[in-house]
Amino acid sequence: MSFRPLMAGALLAVLSTPLFAADITVEDAYARAANTRAGAAFLVIHNAGDDADRLVDVRADVAMRVELHTHKDNGQGVMQMLHVPEGFEIPAGGDHVLQRGGDHVMFMGLQAPWEQGQLIPLTLVFEKAGEITVDVPVDLTR
Repeated sequence: MSFRPLMAGALLAVLSTPLFAADITVEDAYARAANTRAGAAFLVIHNAGDDADRLVDVRADVAMRVELHTHKDNGQGVMQMLHVPEGFEIPAGGDHVLQRGGDHVMFMGLQAPWEQGQLIPLTLVFEKAGEITVDVPVDLTR
């Protein structure tokens, strides 16, 4: 048995497997904590790929619960924070901005107070790109 057909098959399998993680990048990430119980992270997610993706989950060891959240007007002029279990679509060739007053990552039950400049390891879980871990700096001044 020759190795050439096996190598050719293996190479074809690798080349035909989409490498979606390379299409997703994160920038301008920062986190804030208003108190010792809760905090939030904000960032911009870029999708350079030809297909939309979806941020479906987030994980971090710095809090008891970490969720994707958004703000919504309750119809009486009061903004409510809501968990978004379906996550956020990241359009093909586009961005999704997680920002104050909008979509964001919510940390509940912080393990310890956050300090200026501290790095928060945050794992973003995408439908197609899989898991991407980013170090989010704490910036209490923003």
